[in-house]
Amino acid sequence: MTRYRNATLFLVLAALWGSAFMAIKAGLEYFPPVLFAAIRYDIAGILVLGYAWWTTDQWRPESRGGLVQVVVGSVLLIGGYHAFLFVGEQRTTSAAAAVIVSLSPILTTGFARALLPDQRLTPAGIAGTFLGLAGVVILTRPDPSNLLTADVIAKGLVFLAALSFALGSVLTRRIDADLPIETMEAWSMLGGAALMHAVSVALPSESLGSVRWTAEALGALGYLSVGASAVGFLVYFDLLDRLGPVEINLVSYVAPVFAAVSGYLVLGEVIDWYTGAGFLIIVVGFALLKREALAAELPRLRAVLTGE
Repeated sequence: MTRYRNATLFLVLAALWGSAFMAIKAGLEYFPPVLFAAIRYDIAGILVLGYAWWTTDQWRPESRGGLVQVVVGSVLLIGGYHAFLFVGEQRTTSAAAAVIVSLSPILTTGFARALLPDQRLTPAGIAGTFLGLAGVVILTRPDPSNLLTADVIAKGLVFLAALSFALGSVLTRRIDADLPIETMEAWSMLGGAALMHAVSVALPSESLGSVRWTAEALGALGYLSVGASAVGFLVYFDLLDRLGPVEINLVSYVAPVFAAVSGYLVLGEVIDWYTGAGFLIIVVGFALLKREALAAELPRLRAVLTGE
């Protein structure tokens, strides 16, 4: 292991997941949104399932708890999250979508406090939660006299995506199951893809015949399926044992930087100051919410990342 192996992998993961927002935006020029998300996870699910079969002792759910965990993951972590995200990204920038999604760790903490009676938010934690929400409001800039503009609705849909992911994260943790995370992710991807195919068929605006199979379309699909999803989750699995939940959450706050840069370089997207201000406020909210965990974990994180 090289001295900076974990730091390098951390940045690779942030780059893969951040630039995925750019690839989604690019691919939406050629695919209907829900169908695009479904095909992405058809491919990624098969690849991750193969990895689970190769590396774990349980490549399929064998208990009721495992099945329930997969259902929750399919509906909320994959299906709900990506359907809302892909539809929302039609009308907003890669960076704005990534910043709103970076609210997920704050929302996850809020859901955990609400669903676990023995856990309560401190005043600083409450302030952190409201700061995170304020960051999204600043980024969205809703006009009270005209709340139904395409831009506001799009960002609202991305916010629903973050809510879906946060709720799914909490519920899957509460379920008593011994399913390896690789197996849970693989079957959730396939289940979520099946659900999105069903939704896509029900939407009159979507059909396979409307897909334009260009080189750019295949490039975006391949990058999302293989790079951001399959390879991204392999890197995530590799880091999971070395970095705790606080450190993994930090990926959400590095990814928007890569989303903004890749969106600017590839798509010519302009990043306004509202996006930057919203992002900074969300980061401050997360720091307040997780201040004790960050204080305890950062010295260990520094040692792990540098190999000391």
